[in-house]
Amino acid sequence: MSGWEVVVGLEVHAELSTATKLFCGCPNRFGAEPNTLVCPVCLGLPGSLPVLNRRAVELAMRIGKALHCDIRPSRFHRKNYFYPDMPKDYQISQYDEPVNVGGYLDLPGGRRIGIERAHLEEDTGKTTHLGGGGRIHGAERALVDYNRAGVPLVEIVSRPDIRGAEEARAYVAELRDVLVATGVSDGRMEEGSLRVDANVSVRREGTGELGTRCEVKNLNSLRSLGRAIEHEAARQVALLEAGGEVVQETRHWNEDEGRTSSMRSKEESHDYRYFAEPDLVALVPDEQLLEAAGAGMPLLPAERRLRLAELLAPRGGDVPAGAADQIVTVVSLGLDDLVVAAAAAGADVRLALARAANEAARAPEAARGLDPAAFAALVRMEAAGRLSATQSKSVLSELIEHGGDPAEVAGRLGFEGLGDDALEAAVEAVVAAHPEEWDRFVGGEEKLAQFLLGQVMRSTGGRADGKAVAALLAKRRQGAPAEPGSRR
Repeated sequence: MSGWEVVVGLEVHAELSTATKLFCGCPNRFGAEPNTLVCPVCLGLPGSLPVLNRRAVELAMRIGKALHCDIRPSRFHRKNYFYPDMPKDYQISQYDEPVNVGGYLDLPGGRRIGIERAHLEEDTGKTTHLGGGGRIHGAERALVDYNRAGVPLVEIVSRPDIRGAEEARAYVAELRDVLVATGVSDGRMEEGSLRVDANVSVRREGTGELGTRCEVKNLNSLRSLGRAIEHEAARQVALLEAGGEVVQETRHWNEDEGRTSSMRSKEESHDYRYFAEPDLVALVPDEQLLEAAGAGMPLLPAERRLRLAELLAPRGGDVPAGAADQIVTVVSLGLDDLVVAAAAAGADVRLALARAANEAARAPEAARGLDPAAFAALVRMEAAGRLSATQSKSVLSELIEHGGDPAEVAGRLGFEGLGDDALEAAVEAVVAAHPEEWDRFVGGEEKLAQFLLGQVMRSTGGRADGKAVAALLAKRRQGAPAEPGSRR
């Protein structure tokens, strides 16, 4: 890939969390028996007429607000195509007058990705091909489930601002967090409520003209998205370097084989024969509808990351090294409120962030139910030296699983901090037991500090405070009297 730049634009299809479908009263629910959530409207039977779901419109505009889009009057069109997963032989979508236009999404690393549009449409049914590797070519027969046909979704189309697989994954992860935070979608890629199509092209570094793109369809995990983009970009580069040309087409991603294959020629807008949906009037949102869409808008992931950064580095200072990644992790797992509450209760922010990003992150759903006051008290105990880091982690695991008071849990587990004399004696004993390692440490082998500290922790059953041990070792090496101070 040396000398080449990968250019990616993503189309993210997000099913909306409504009670019913977009144009009928059928339930919008995943996992029901096939073809049980259907009616004449979503089956496209003669004489049936669509009625627009007001809540779906509110959620679509809510997405527009979250992505800084211009919310405009819009119109529905019929997008004609002949596949068995759409029983009407057309899909009601928005063509040249989408509800949301423009906008952007800021990634955790600081890059801003432009949003072309975010339009409202109905989902299609689901076709399962039996035999032939799960594809239509070579399949013995196909099963069609129309439960999903008519489910409301918003297609969010990015500009070709994404550079490479890693940034594509970051974009989808951030977008999913936004959709879940605003309550418009559950974002469950494994259930198909969030699906991604990737438009991939390559160009020589330093050139501004876009290359010919290929669309890779229906990527349903971040892993598949990254692998598909990497493979498709490499395929295009190899083709161009061999003197060939990239043909604009739609390609299928084979997860098992790790490669894309030609699916069909890429359709243009004229292939779908768009025309205005005659059974629906134009959608012109009034102030009341706009207010309903924005009502109760929560803090978005970018705002929540900024909130933590300001706690760590007030007045625009630099975030401590390593904390930026922890902030991203904590916000993505919904544990940032726990850290903010701990800080408000007087706990050390950096330590609270570390515990949330590491230990609490192992069971995020349970950790979100943790009593903030108990978490704050635990962090204060560790910061004051009443618990070592190892002990604090053990207590936190108990609190997440069973709740309770951290002091009571620590006592029940037999955790008591060592006194100054006992701690100094433990350090002296370790130094005496490992004279060779001590001499090398004094001689400048810094890595042996961890070895010696580990020996002290082992000899004290994890009751020693690691920071106090490190301070004792450093002072002893300098020839200063060992004074652990007030920490225990």
